[in-house]
Amino acid sequence: MEVEVFNIKGGKTDRKVELNDAVFGIEPNDHAIYLDVKQHMANRRQGTHATLEVSMLSGSTRKLHRQKGTGGSRKGHIKSPLFRGGARVFGPQPRDYSFKLNKKLKKLARISALSYKVKENGFTVIEDFTFEAPKTRQVTDMIKNFNAENTRLLLVTSSTDPNVVLSARNLQKVKVINASDLNTYEILNAGRMLVTESSLKEIEKITQN
Repeated sequence: MEVEVFNIKGGKTDRKVELNDAVFGIEPNDHAIYLDVKQHMANRRQGTHATLEVSMLSGSTRKLHRQKGTGGSRKGHIKSPLFRGGARVFGPQPRDYSFKLNKKLKKLARISALSYKVKENGFTVIEDFTFEAPKTRQVTDMIKNFNAENTRLLLVTSSTDPNVVLSARNLQKVKVINASDLNTYEILNAGRMLVTESSLKEIEKITQN
C-alpha cells in the first residue's frame, strides 16, 4: 500500500512510499500480541518481593496455652500467623517471572501490532530530519503540527540522534526509539507513531528475523 510522506511541519510532500503488505497489512493475530506483551511485562518484573515465613522469624516456640478447653483458637507459638507481627502464610518469595517465546510468534506479534496501527491511521511516515541543537520546543512544535498533543507519541528513527533524543527527553508522552529496538509493547502503548523514511527498511528487517 502507498502512504503519504510528511515533513516535520505536518505538511504533505509530493512523495509517497510503498509499505510492505506482509509487514503492515496482515490480518492481526490478537493472541500472538497478547503473549508477546505478556512476556515483555513479565521480563520487566524484578521478582524481589518477599515475606517472612515461620522459619524466618525470631521468637519462642513455646506453646502459649493448652490445646483445648480455653474457648479460644489453637495457637502453637508466638510466631503464629494468627498474631499481628506473626508469620505470613504462603507469602510471595523471590522468583523469576520471565519466559520464552518462539521467534516466529514474536515476529507475528510485531507485524500484527504494526498492521493495527496502519489500519487505525496511527502510523505516519515523515521525512528524515535532525536538530542542530537539543531544544524541547522543536519537538513540541512537531507534536502540534501533527495534532498529537493529547496522545502518546512514538518517534521511530533509523539511528540514534542525540539532539532528537535530548529534545524529547523531558516530554512525558513522547518516546524516541530506534527501529531496531521496536517491539510489540511500544507499538501498542503509543497512540500515534511517527516513522522516518529511512527506518522503514529497518522495521522490515527486524520483522523478518
